[in-house]
Amino acid sequence: MKRTLTFLPLIIFTSFALAQHAPSGPPLAPQSVQPNSALIVEGIPPVPTSIAQQADRYTQVRTAAFLDWNPTKREMLINTRFGDVPQVHRVAAPGADRTQLTFFPDRVTSAHYDPVNGKYFIFSKDIGGGEWFQYYRYDVDSGDITLLTDGKSRNLGAVFANRSGQFAYNSTRRNGQDTDLWVMDASDPKTDRMLLQLQGGGWQTTDWSPDDKQLLLIEGISVNESYIWLVDVASGQKRQLTQKGSEQIAYSDAKFSKDGKGFYATTDRDSEFQRLAYFDLGSLQPKYLTSDIKWDVDDFDISEDGRTIAFIANEDGASVIRLLDTASGRQKAGPKIPLGVVGRVKWHKNGQDVAFSLSSAKSPLDTYSFNAQTGKVDRWTTSETGGLNPANFATPEMIHWKTFDARTISGYLYKPDSAKFSGKRPVIIDIHGGPEGQSRPGFAGRTNYYVNELGVAVIFPNVRGSTGYGKSFVKLDNGFLREGTYKDIGALIDWVKQSPDLDGGSIMVTGGSYGGHMTWAIATLYENDLCCQLPVVGPSNLVTLLEHTEPYRRDLRRVEYGDERDPKMREFMERIAPMNNAQKITKPTFVVAGTNDPRVPVSESRQMADKLKGNGAPLWYLEAKDEGHGFSKKKNQDFQFYSTIMFVKTYLLKQPLETAAGQ
Repeated sequence: MKRTLTFLPLIIFTSFALAQHAPSGPPLAPQSVQPNSALIVEGIPPVPTSIAQQADRYTQVRTAAFLDWNPTKREMLINTRFGDVPQVHRVAAPGADRTQLTFFPDRVTSAHYDPVNGKYFIFSKDIGGGEWFQYYRYDVDSGDITLLTDGKSRNLGAVFANRSGQFAYNSTRRNGQDTDLWVMDASDPKTDRMLLQLQGGGWQTTDWSPDDKQLLLIEGISVNESYIWLVDVASGQKRQLTQKGSEQIAYSDAKFSKDGKGFYATTDRDSEFQRLAYFDLGSLQPKYLTSDIKWDVDDFDISEDGRTIAFIANEDGASVIRLLDTASGRQKAGPKIPLGVVGRVKWHKNGQDVAFSLSSAKSPLDTYSFNAQTGKVDRWTTSETGGLNPANFATPEMIHWKTFDARTISGYLYKPDSAKFSGKRPVIIDIHGGPEGQSRPGFAGRTNYYVNELGVAVIFPNVRGSTGYGKSFVKLDNGFLREGTYKDIGALIDWVKQSPDLDGGSIMVTGGSYGGHMTWAIATLYENDLCCQLPVVGPSNLVTLLEHTEPYRRDLRRVEYGDERDPKMREFMERIAPMNNAQKITKPTFVVAGTNDPRVPVSESRQMADKLKGNGAPLWYLEAKDEGHGFSKKKNQDFQFYSTIMFVKTYLLKQPLETAAGQ
């Protein structure tokens, strides 16, 4: 099961509209940023345009993520935003113009060229953040777009066959819950058929055999447990290749060898970390290829001739690209890249170029390639930073602290320039989601505003349950162990108080998704140590979360949080639920939610906000009717960002509200 990697930042913050009174009549009221019609705003004071004017450049930063190579030309598809949301663009050469191909009001999340001649590509998008993704075909010559799937269900994981336009994918079409295996020829939607009925929401198709007669399929149970299956395309019969053992084992990203006699996968079998391994289809015994690397292998791809594998190692959060000779097993270094995070690697059919996307503290996510023979690196995109000098962005510093059970927890600290900001600095603790995620030293995006312009230090912790530090560490927050992860943040608060550079009396906690749940929990447990809190799409009660999250996710989440149907587990969940301890929250709170969120229903935020209204503390509430699990539309991100700046100025920096609101 592919592990989710969380990229910085997790505060999901982005053209603003100005309200301005006519010059005649009563005295002029201050100008303010007006929320668009999709936003529900409660308790948030008018946001002065001065904030938007000062922070606007930080909203103009772009990113460019690699999507796919053209199979016959040295050109590629990327995902970037020039309007309100990311869309598919074509780049014909390194540094060439980005030509926009799709134009939708909602984000496009993936694109895959047909593998034979590149006459079309298929892409995926949802509506309003609901994550009911549909596949479409884009015909390159005409620009025509055709809906391929049913327009209703959730469709994911499209993988093209090697020699045709046939692709396999997983869909909830049958019952809205199970992710069955479907196959379609993209040139004709009428060929769509269910190949295999499956049970559970964690199935993922990963690869076709070289002769296009078989498929590799991964059954995901949890981040710690998954299985690989082999599917016969003609008959739809499946055979389990990896078996349940005495310990839980996770497999990910299985790919056939080019001779079809075996497959490669990453696995933590016999190891704390995800190693790259080869499995012969006869014996099914693993041959481990990266045992010398005591970190996870995040991603890999095999060259067209099968002789070389490019892979990414996650070394203490930073990405390192390496090459492996499949015949000898010898490794050699890949391109030299700055400290940062690589999303994926993908070989071109020419057998020389390997594409990758890289985010670092000094550069937003951009797309590159390197020549595997010469090592030469080409930069395909150079994303804008709003006119800001990226050299001025803070470089993260890794920090460590001891927690309640003597374990060492780590995180990344972004500190303001001491020459510009003297004295102890206020702190934002930003907790990643997942929980099976990881904060890593990538581009901090709009968080740079708080560091560079307001002098706030920002810490991104990797508490127990985070990925990247071994499978035992990932399990430390499961079920009845949930409170341990809260205590890790309590220990971080103590560390901040002891730091000579940080102001232990000025701490704000925030986070998105599970990080939002952590924010709620920390606010009930350590409220006296905080100035304020900002939960984004955060669960306020794990029982009600499991009862109302979409059915295709429910069993996967129960493995992590515990089964709410068990009386003892339910009692524990209810006891620790922030919702049932809301009376302990007495500091200012800013709640952010998406109406269409399928993962954490908006009711999780709404029920908590309603309960806090009687606590007497300032409560700000922002909900987007056209968003889901976090804001993806720039106009919504902007208002969230500007409102958050005002919240930080008012309650963390303790500026009078009148000053912060420009009144």
